[in-house]
Amino acid sequence: MSDPKLRNAVEDLYARYVHALDNEEFAAWLGLFVDDCTYKVQARENHARGLPLAVMAYESLGMLKDRVYGIRETLYHQPYYQRHAVTNLLISSVETVVQVAANYSVIRTKRNCLPDLFSAGRYLDTLVWQGAELKFKDKLCIYDTDLIANSLIYPI
Repeated sequence: MSDPKLRNAVEDLYARYVHALDNEEFAAWLGLFVDDCTYKVQARENHARGLPLAVMAYESLGMLKDRVYGIRETLYHQPYYQRHAVTNLLISSVETVVQVAANYSVIRTKRNCLPDLFSAGRYLDTLVWQGAELKFKDKLCIYDTDLIANSLIYPI
């Protein structure tokens, strides 16, 4: 990908994505998606085999808003902090649609505990322009392991 303006826009979107999640700024996180978005967190094996089972699967911004409500108002869990690292952005663009593949890792830290690697995998995302900014149309988080420690509270 040789277009520096597009690369900057993609890198900015991913930086805002991880900043919002890592700081529990869910309103800002929701603002990174179009209304008719999809968001899925799926095991590598299920994705490779074309199986639909996912630990999280949402089909609209409204469903993402419901998840945020659940995180804020109804879920009870031991508090923890998370930090994302997103690397190796591979960008391809056709007209108004941008495809991005990237690696991710999420470090989780619980109070009075050492940090641990909570999840690692890759993103396969479809971005679209909404006005002058890029937003997520489809976000697919494919985690490499067969297991997720405890439960998945926050989005990956």
